[in-house]
Amino acid sequence: MRQLVILSGKGGTGKTTVAGAFIRLSGTLACADCDVEAPNLHLVNSRYPSREVDPYFALPLAEIDPVRCISCGQCQSVCRFDAVIPGNPFQVDTLSCEGCSVCTLVCPAEAIRMKPHHAGKMTLYRNRDAVFSTAELNMGAGTSGLLVSQVKKSMNAAAKADIPFAIVDGSPGIGCPVIATLSGADAVLIVAEPSLSGISDLERVVKTARGFGARLAVCVNKANINPDRTKEIREYCERESLFFAGVIPYDPLAIAAVNRGVTVVDLPCPSGQAVEKIYRRVLPMFSAAQPSPCTSAGPVEITKRGYK
Repeated sequence: MRQLVILSGKGGTGKTTVAGAFIRLSGTLACADCDVEAPNLHLVNSRYPSREVDPYFALPLAEIDPVRCISCGQCQSVCRFDAVIPGNPFQVDTLSCEGCSVCTLVCPAEAIRMKPHHAGKMTLYRNRDAVFSTAELNMGAGTSGLLVSQVKKSMNAAAKADIPFAIVDGSPGIGCPVIATLSGADAVLIVAEPSLSGISDLERVVKTARGFGARLAVCVNKANINPDRTKEIREYCERESLFFAGVIPYDPLAIAAVNRGVTVVDLPCPSGQAVEKIYRRVLPMFSAAQPSPCTSAGPVEITKRGYK
């Protein structure tokens, strides 16, 4: 099963809006939301009548037995993360503990054990043959990359073998969740915004994604807000031989769609029409032939009113 991953260099570019629209347009039977720190794809992807919720246990954390603790302070002296709270008995701050287990080695009373840490929940939605995998980290929990890997494994295990491709909504940025999301990706669509920081973040996520050998495409959301920056992004794609898939105009109806819990292609609106065009251009990236850089999308003229 091939994977199309949708990413952005920063939050707020419209990545999930595009992902939800792609899922609706493709009718794919497998999808995942790998933005485990702030998942919201389920808000516009609600066609699944049943769900399975499982706890997610990250690396075990230290726990001090209050009965056996002699308050000697040995554990506090060796903790590099300042996770031990002095007292009678001593306690462990689970938000600071990194699970290194050194404290268990130095405790003379053997009062410390490593306890499985409930760090979030995993959810698998089902609708006949369709599956949608997602997860949510608890506040302050770490190992987000590991949880993303579990989300994708859950999707792959539940999806039928004859499903041609899956659409995966990734996390913003270039951190561990993005690295885990990119693993196994066949194609990547990067949603950029026409701003100075948006261009800088685009360059960073392109550099990261290239290390995984996937085919890359770029689109610009809210392109008509800053036509000059949109032009810069297109020129950047030309220089870097990146497939420029098109532009999406700023559209108040897109906000209305999100507030109603539907995708932009569920309403007759300019942004939905633009996303559908981009979808048709990106779909061939799953074929054996590599799309030719930039020119495949055809000429696009950005104006203050939108696009032509």
